[in-house]
Amino acid sequence: MTNLFSNIPANLPEEVFEDIIKTPDVRIERIISKGHTTPDNEWYDQDENEWVLVVKGEAKLLFDDERVVHLKEGDHVNIPAHQRHQVSWTDPNQETIWLAVFYK
Repeated sequence: MTNLFSNIPANLPEEVFEDIIKTPDVRIERIISKGHTTPDNEWYDQDENEWVLVVKGEAKLLFDDERVVHLKEGDHVNIPAHQRHQVSWTDPNQETIWLAVFYK
């Protein structure tokens, strides 16, 4: 057994990406951010659909159609494959813990 809130580094110079489950059809990932964002000129453009939940903290996603989604604890969003997006903000004062489910 493991816990989503265990093994959180005290210092987060970079985001942490950890696979929890990985099969040919689905991947579940824990992401830990603290003030991290996607560089302005980079976009996520994935071959898989992504369902993402903010378990702790807050974040904002920017989509290439200029739509911004502000996620707080418990909020989730489904991102279709090839929907270009960026993480435009994460709370710099506390860890934001995401649970991301990638599926075909």
